[in-house]
Parts: sequence; C-alpha cells; structure tokens
Amino acid sequence: MDGTMGLQALLCVCLVSLLTLQAVPVLGLAAGRPKGNEVRDGTVNGVFIRSLKVNCKVTSRFAHYVITSQVVNSADKAREVAFDVEIPKTAFISDFAITADGKAYIGDIKDRVTAWKQYRKAAISGESAGLVRASGRNMEQFTIHITVGPRSKATFQLTYEEVLKRRLMQYDIVIKVKPKQLVHHFEIDVDIFEPQGISKLDAQASFLSKELAAQTIKKSFSGKKGHVLFRPTVGQQQSCPTCSTSLLSGDFKVTYDVNRDKLCDLLVANNHFAHFFAPQNLTNMRKNLVFVIDISGSMEGQKVKQTKEALLKILGDMQPEDYFDLVLFGSQVQSWRGSLVKVSKANLQAAQHFVRHFSVAGATNLNGGLLRGIEILNKAQESNPELNRHASILIMLTDGEPTEGETDRAQILKNIRSAIQGRFPLYNLGFGHDLDFNFLEVMSMENNGWAQRIYEDNDATQQLQGFYNQVANPLLTDVELLYPQDAVSALTKHQHKQFYDGSEIVVAGRIADHKLGSFKADVRAQGEGQEFKTTCLVDEEEMKKLLRERGHMLENHVERLWAYLTIQELLAKRKNLEGKEKANLSSQILKMSLDYQFVTPLTSMTIRGLADQDGLEPTIDKSPDVVSILSSAFVLSAGQPSPTANSPIVDKLPSRVTGVDTDPHFIIHVPQKEDNLCFNINEEPGVILSLVHDPDTGFSVNGQLIGNEARNPGQHEGTYFGRLGISNPVSDFQLEVTPQNITLNPSSGGPVFSWRDQATLRQDEVVVTINRKRNLVVSVDGVTFEIVLHRMWKGSRVHQDFLGFYVLDSHRMSARTQGLLGQFLHPFDFEVFDLHQGSDPAKPHATMVVKNRRLMVTRGIQKDYSKDPRHGAEVSCWFVHNNGAGLIDGVHTDYIIPDIF
Repeated sequence: MDGTMGLQALLCVCLVSLLTLQAVPVLGLAAGRPKGNEVRDGTVNGVFIRSLKVNCKVTSRFAHYVITSQVVNSADKAREVAFDVEIPKTAFISDFAITADGKAYIGDIKDRVTAWKQYRKAAISGESAGLVRASGRNMEQFTIHITVGPRSKATFQLTYEEVLKRRLMQYDIVIKVKPKQLVHHFEIDVDIFEPQGISKLDAQASFLSKELAAQTIKKSFSGKKGHVLFRPTVGQQQSCPTCSTSLLSGDFKVTYDVNRDKLCDLLVANNHFAHFFAPQNLTNMRKNLVFVIDISGSMEGQKVKQTKEALLKILGDMQPEDYFDLVLFGSQVQSWRGSLVKVSKANLQAAQHFVRHFSVAGATNLNGGLLRGIEILNKAQESNPELNRHASILIMLTDGEPTEGETDRAQILKNIRSAIQGRFPLYNLGFGHDLDFNFLEVMSMENNGWAQRIYEDNDATQQLQGFYNQVANPLLTDVELLYPQDAVSALTKHQHKQFYDGSEIVVAGRIADHKLGSFKADVRAQGEGQEFKTTCLVDEEEMKKLLRERGHMLENHVERLWAYLTIQELLAKRKNLEGKEKANLSSQILKMSLDYQFVTPLTSMTIRGLADQDGLEPTIDKSPDVVSILSSAFVLSAGQPSPTANSPIVDKLPSRVTGVDTDPHFIIHVPQKEDNLCFNINEEPGVILSLVHDPDTGFSVNGQLIGNEARNPGQHEGTYFGRLGISNPVSDFQLEVTPQNITLNPSSGGPVFSWRDQATLRQDEVVVTINRKRNLVVSVDGVTFEIVLHRMWKGSRVHQDFLGFYVLDSHRMSARTQGLLGQFLHPFDFEVFDLHQGSDPAKPHATMVVKNRRLMVTRGIQKDYSKDPRHGAEVSCWFVHNNGAGLIDGVHTDYIIPDIF
C-alpha cells in the first residue's frame, strides 16, 4: 500500500480502513470470510463491528490519536478477528490494550534486546509471536489476530503520537475512509487547541455529496479551539436505501492553520518550552536554483516524460529576479549553460527547448552530476557578490544508483560534503524504487536538506511540482534561534539553512529550575536585502491562562513534543554513525524512549497477560530498516481454533513452474514449447547446492539438503531442502529460511520470524511476504521467488518438514545467470522425437536433442506446489536421468558450494 510521502499514510483494517495525518493509518477488524458467507446488515459470518472511533486531540501541533474499536461475535461458534493498523512512519505507538470477557491486556514497553531474546526463543522453537516493524517508506503496519468466543465481544485500543508539520500554509489531517461493511457506530472526532488562535479550519469528504456532507460533517472554530465531528448513521453509510454496502470510500480531510499576528510564539509548561517560528509578511528572497537531472537509460518512457512536464511547469513559475541552470547526467555530464543565468523570457524559452529535446541514455554518473551542479552555484557566489545574497538551492532527481564514475557511496558522501561546505541545501528526489533511498536521505541530511521519494504513478508530475512548491519561496537564510545558555538545555535543532513560506520551524527544550524569568529567544537570520532580528519573551500571564484552559494536557503535550522531536532527530543522526558514537547515541535514545513510553527502533512493547496457545506474549517492535505486517492468533475465550486465511498473493503472480521440490525434483518450464523438463539430484544430506546465481544483479539462492529421519534400513535415503539462503552482497541483504523460522540478515544478528507470522518485510527494494504456515515470496524489480513450507503429519512417509523453491518471475535476471535452476531462466530450445513405449505404458521413452546433446528421456509426472502448497498440481514433463546429465551445464557436482551464503 503506497501513499504519497508527506500527504497520507494508511491505517487499514480488513473491514474498515482509516487514514490519518499525512500517512495512512488503516484501522479495522476482520472476520474470516469463507466463500458463501452471508453479509447482512453489517454482519459478516456472525461478526460485526459495533463501534469504530478515531479520536484525535491536537495541542500546539502535537497530535495524540486514540483508535478504539469493538467487535461483537453474535455466532454460536468462536470467530477470528484482526485488529490491523498502519500508522505514519514518523509516529510512535505509546499504548495498546485489548479488553475481552472483562479482562484487560495492556501493552508494556521495554528495551528491544529483552523482547528480541523472547522473540528469538519463540521463533526458533516454532512458537507464535506478533511484531510490528517500520517501513523503508513512510508507514508501518500493526496487526494482531484474536479468537473471540461465541456470543462475546472484544475491544481494541491503540494510541500513537506525532508532531504535525506545516506545509504550504496549513496542517493536514487526511483520513482515508473505506469500510467494507456498515459500522453501527462510526466516528471521527478531531479536537484542536492552538494557543495562537485558529485562523482557518475546513473538513471535506470526497465520497459524500454536498448535501450529505452538510448533514454528517460538523465543523467549528473560535479563538483557540476547533472541532470536527464525522458521525454518519448506518443509513447514511449505505450506498443506496436498500443496500448493505457502504458508500464511505475516499478521503476525509481536515485542514487548519493558526494566526500569525505575532513574530513570536513561545509556549512554556512544566519546565519545557516549544518555540514555533513562522513569520509572515516577509519579502520572498531571490533564488539561485540548479536542477541536476538523471538522464540514464532507466529514465526512458514515462519517467522522463513526467520529469520534463514538471520541469517545464516549474520553469514557467520562476520569478524574474531568480537565476538558474540545468545539469544532466547519464554516463556523461552536461549542463545547459554551465553558469547561472537570469530568468528572462528568452532564457526561459531556450531552457524549455532544451528540456523538451534532451534524450536519455547511458549509465548513472550521480557523483559527477552533483559536483557539476555544486560547482555552478559555488562559482556564482564567489564571482558575483549580488548572487551571494540570494538563496541558493540544489535539487537532484535520480531513479537509480551510481554506476558510472565514482560509485563508492561513502566517497560520494564525502565528495558532496566537501564541495558544498554548508553553503546551501541539497534536496534529493528519488524516482521509483530501483535506488538506495537511505543513501539519498543521508546525503541530503548532511547538507541541510531532505530527501523525498517520487512514486511511479500517474501523478508523478504533480508530486515533483508539489515538492518544488515547498521550496519555491525562501524567506530567510541562515536562521538561528538562540536561548540563554544558563537557562536552557537539551535543545532540539535550532539552526536552519533556509526558511520557506508556508512552512514552520519548531524548537523545543528544557528550562532550568528558577530560570523562567530570564528565559527568552533571540532569532537571527538573513532576509531579502536586510538582516532579520527579533526577540521573543514569555508572556507568563498568558501561560497561566492557557494552563487553566487546557490544564494537564498542555503540560503533558509540551514535554512530549520535546521528547518526540529529540528522539526523531537523534534517530536521524544515528543513521550515519558507527562504533562507540553510535552506541552512546543509542543508549540516549533508549533511555528517552523508555522514559516517555514510545515504541521506537530501540524499544518494544509486549502485551501483558495475553498469550497464544504456546504461552508467548505478543511483541510490538519498530525498526528503521524493514517493514513487516505480522499477525498471531491469540485465544481469549474457549472456542474452535480459527482457520488460517489463504493469501491471494501467489495466485496473482505469473504462472511459472520452474522450481525444485520434494526429493528434490527439479521442474524446468520451457515457455517456447509450452512444456516442462524434469531431473533429480541425488546427493548426501548436508550438501549445499547453488540454485540461482546472477553475477549482474548480485542475487543468489542456495539450498542445503536434509535426509529423511524415518528411513528404513536399506531404503533409498530421500533428501529434501531443509535450508535456503537468498542473498545480495551489493545491498547486504540475506534471508535464511528453514521449516522452523525465517531470519533476515542472520550474519548481522537480524530479526527472526516464525512460520506462524503473517508478515511483509522490506529492506531497500527487496520485499519479503510471509504467508502464515503456507509460503514466503521474495520480490525485487522483475524477480520473484517463492518458498513453500511442507509440514509433515504423523504417518507420513517423510518424517521431516522441508521446503520447496520456485521462480515465479525472472524477466530482469541477466543472461549470465547460472545455478541448477538459474541457467534455465532464459530462452532455450529442445526437440523430442523417436517416441516409443517403455516398460511402463504410462511412461513412454523418447530421444531429446538439447544444447547440441542427444539424451534418452522419459515422460512422467511431477508435482508443482507453487499455487497449492498442500496438495500441489500435477505437471507433465520429460524426465532427464542421471542427475540431469546432458541437460545441465557441466556435472551436478559443479554446483556444490561450501556455504549457504
């Protein structure tokens, strides 16, 4: 589920979807819905959502969310339901509770190491555990499944918090409403308290007619307070008077801003302060703007078309006093003018002609392109004193990773830092997913800017323009917010290279005891043609009045706002540290996270008292590197165990039966012939075989054989794959899979997951989806692998759980790919003739010519478990004897390797 970064994140639940605050939190409750189940009056299989409420309280930009949902099982049998929420990546979960049968199960936040020890122990022993991990994008998902007893109910309550960020003159709260059933009591309640006073407040629902919106959305604001309430009745939710389906499907959006009558907005409570700085009525500064654009071959098609459309629009919006230039990089670097030129009609026409007619080709010389853009800005500032007083901005757009010129990321970071030397900000735009976005983030952060992902979609042009609009109007440069050293401590970031119209700078910190009287804020910056100075003092009488109005909530929110900003800044700084420095910073983050009860990458939440059938408490954990959506079944009352839902993911993928399964039988699909070839590999348990190795992409898949523990004396020892390793050294990605657990990056002590988890993990551009007790799918840019879990039952001829491996999509793998399976992932041909009957009439023999070799083959049947891991599907194939001799390149022992990675 993708959202536009900075605009929305999805909060999605199987029956109800809610999206809030610049991300999409999706909240819902799901009852298993087998085919034929009746949906009537909002009830699914006897389960209905009695109430679903989102309560948002905003106090001075600090947003506190409480999502509460109650589900009722009116059936005579136990039913499984799921509480499933996606929240913004920048938000911190601070509380979670489940109430069922009069018992409350409360979340308890502790250090991550303790929780991981418990989780690893559970995963290795095959037990179930719940976990939440953060996405490399802008959201994370939290899921927990419980079984609700017959004629009983359960209530879920999740709390999370974040600071609202002002963009383009307003704060946005976007709620995506998409129920999949009618909800008896549906409510979104937004309460806003802003000491500066609210200047505007609006709320809209894209899915409602004007008449129905007027009936169901109540909005009001006066002075410091604003309120929005959306509470549709069941009748108002219906898509038609006689329908049981809901019309609620779209965006519910609340926007507001505050008064800017004063230059200063200082809020002080409980020995903490928050300083909001967004002065109005300033003159826009003139800009020196250089665009550095990737024109490598991968930008071909829609990407370059949308990039050109956005550039043409941006050029048309530039102001007459601005200066600009354009730099293009593929294998080579070229610039439009090579120096800054003033915006004029003639220059704009020439630049637009240049944009319309450049073409894409070559590799990605990112380092060279950026250095050229930096050189243009540096020379302009050094040679022309007038340009030195402008706001200089460097914007780079790329869709890939450095492949030409300097390609070492650490050296590129060093080169860019050394060239810019803090003179101006660098903004990096990452187009699509075939890139190292963390690399772009670190580079921007080190150079006073930020990075933004541009999603490959129809609105990419608008995404690019939307980013530019945020930085199009600089008002101040070199902004410093200064406070008395003896009066304050633990300041958040208080120096900013530039301040843009429509945005806001927020600084928070602690005030020493008995120092409130001497507390003040001095602001120094450079504006258009003059220096900007102002001093802000605390209005103590106003503070007392505010405390009387908002009381403990104001005190609590100011302090938590400071803690939130501090932890976020320390986490960002931690990304680029190593060794002792990183350890010391981690200790500081951990202490603050525990003190303020935030689930961060260094803490975890366990649900006290709530255990699954193996006695394990679920764990909520947040990591900056991967996203996962895990679910564990927890029985809260007696009843039948819930069925495991089958994931539709694999069924939607291309039907390719190239893989290896059971004892181990290799199946090679040959699309040109609409036929299949098969062979077995007979080796000893413990042997590791190379299955796929692509030297161009770096991906490899290896498998280790295990034996049949129940083999009778003298019986052929069947071997099966009991361990698979998927890796890519280029991105430091490793995945180790056994029938017991799944480990991400085992070489660096990464997280361990159980086959009882339902999860989606993301590291860089690799997505790993675990479908509970069924299979696992690994996807990355045109390559999709599937690992099937085979659980053996009592009485089976095989007394050992094992794995199957399938290649579902390989169109982006190179022609140099090797391995027992990899060598067959690109077109080859064969001919079969001289068909004749063998000893078994059902298995005719024939002669095959393949790879200029003549082989004796037998027609037979194997099982393909890629779509149905339990029963499989029969596949006819030509069987090549003697370990695939003559079909595979070399001999099978050439594919034996020493290590799983």
